[in-house]
Amino acid sequence: MLVLFTGVSGASAHAALTGTDPQDGSVLKAEPRRVTLTFSESIGLLDDSFRVLTPENRRVHTGAPSHADDRSDTASVTLPRGLGTGTFTVAWRVVSADSHPVSGAFTFSIGKPSATTAPLPSAAASNPASTGLYDIARYAAYSGLALLIGAATFVLGCGHRGSVRRLLLTGWWTLLGSTLALLLLRGPYERGTGLGDALDPSILSDTLTSRPGIVLVARLALLAAAVLVPLRAPLRDRAPGPAVLVPGGVLALGLAVTWAAAEHASAGIQVPVAMVSSVLHLLAMAVWLGGLAALLSALHRPAEPVAPAVVTRFSRLALVSVAVLAATGVYQSWRGLGSWDALTSTSYGRLLLVKVGAVALLLVGAAFSRRWTARLATPRAAVTVPAGRVPVTVPAGGPGETREGTDGPGEERGPEPEGTEDRHEGRTEDGQDGGHDGGHDGGAGGTIDAGQRQGLRRSVLAEVTVGILVLMITTMLTGTQPGRAAEETAAATAAADHPASSTTTVPFDVGTPGGHGKVQVELSPGRVGENSVQAVIFGPDGGLATVPELRITFTLESQQVGPIDAGITDKGGYWTSDSLTLPLPGTWTMKTTVRTTDVDQVTVERKVRVS
Repeated sequence: MLVLFTGVSGASAHAALTGTDPQDGSVLKAEPRRVTLTFSESIGLLDDSFRVLTPENRRVHTGAPSHADDRSDTASVTLPRGLGTGTFTVAWRVVSADSHPVSGAFTFSIGKPSATTAPLPSAAASNPASTGLYDIARYAAYSGLALLIGAATFVLGCGHRGSVRRLLLTGWWTLLGSTLALLLLRGPYERGTGLGDALDPSILSDTLTSRPGIVLVARLALLAAAVLVPLRAPLRDRAPGPAVLVPGGVLALGLAVTWAAAEHASAGIQVPVAMVSSVLHLLAMAVWLGGLAALLSALHRPAEPVAPAVVTRFSRLALVSVAVLAATGVYQSWRGLGSWDALTSTSYGRLLLVKVGAVALLLVGAAFSRRWTARLATPRAAVTVPAGRVPVTVPAGGPGETREGTDGPGEERGPEPEGTEDRHEGRTEDGQDGGHDGGHDGGAGGTIDAGQRQGLRRSVLAEVTVGILVLMITTMLTGTQPGRAAEETAAATAAADHPASSTTTVPFDVGTPGGHGKVQVELSPGRVGENSVQAVIFGPDGGLATVPELRITFTLESQQVGPIDAGITDKGGYWTSDSLTLPLPGTWTMKTTVRTTDVDQVTVERKVRVS
């Protein structure tokens, strides 16, 4: 139950900021040449991805945003010379690989922190109007897709002979209008700007060349192609042929792919598997909820009776859809949450729990509908028809129930003219081919009586109502940072707020009696930038020892940087330095030189990791 309908897609999506250079809150001796951000996944850049503000709240003229070292999970911008001293604010905004924008801000200081810092720019936050309308368009797009695919499946897969043209058109127009709205609102949504930018030619051009824009254009092309599918043919024939099923299936699959390619499944771990899972999940949702809407619409049309066989077939199709939703939901829950703790500690997990409750209600309604379906599938006793009478299906009766034809109330109808038996055989009063339906579903070729129709209609209406709620929560989930990414962000923030230190034990032996021991070196925080070094020397007996000289240097051989002298000084029992600056991350070689006498000394190497 926990994993059913977990979302149209799930992933470790929404890029999490894992590091900044300069570090947040750091104090630098010299002005940096560039600002670089590192994320948990690949990100897209905007023209206005960086805003660097001086202590006086004036914007710094920076270079164009780019990826550092051609790494797609980084964002970098060059800074001009002559920045001055004080605290600078960096506001940033990028687009995750799953098409959702993420933003934030941090500060660094040059020389010393300034007394006052610039306030965070309002552009770092989302524009309520743009974001709100964009979310509404996403809700409408999911609803339109469900109606379009569900109604088409109800006709092609369940054999319904009634009209669903209005429902199909509603789904098609809803999906078309919402897709156009998403295309126009994409630019303001990404940039966090107002609705006035929706028609800006430069912003619209950027949207059309971005991956989300290309996906939306592809969706519009598929909707245009859907007009050419001859859905009216199955209304006259007994079964749709390949000319309808093949293009219809391809179009449904293509529409589902346009969601998977631009949402959570397109980023994070196991992307190919996640894409397949997302497409299947979306199609199963559309078949189930859209089919329920089509069934409810058909039950409200007394002039177009619904054959019990149609309801039975849809019940079986809905059961398969639920199984697919459960299977794909298991995978997507694991991929999106990452841990059980994320269920209660993240917004994504709590929203998922709410959705589980809604799905539980939906399955209760489905259980009642299946009970009504089981009653419809149970054949009733047939009425014996004397020879010479024409069997006519009774609309209010059960499957297979017939009565004698009459000319009027209380009067028997005379014998039919010769040859009319062929015209009546196997057909119902509403002109439908009852024999065709009955042949597939065991006598379910009649129509549903008023009592059955009312009971089934109430049950399906409850399902549709809860289904709308599930769709809304699903759309909210696709716009919420998954638990796995939220935990990564929290871990990165905690690491920045509470820098870790590394402790290395270096044994030494100068080769003289009593000339051995160990040096315990602590490097804090063990990150790029300023670090402090503390060292304590232990003698052969394990107690504290003193030596005439202790020197520690750091070399990054892969980048040919160093040796950098830590500059430690004896503080009476321990050696320390607060002025070590390590400019690059990587595995550094720490060389510790211990001199015990005027002529006896030894140098020992150890590897230390700088992040």
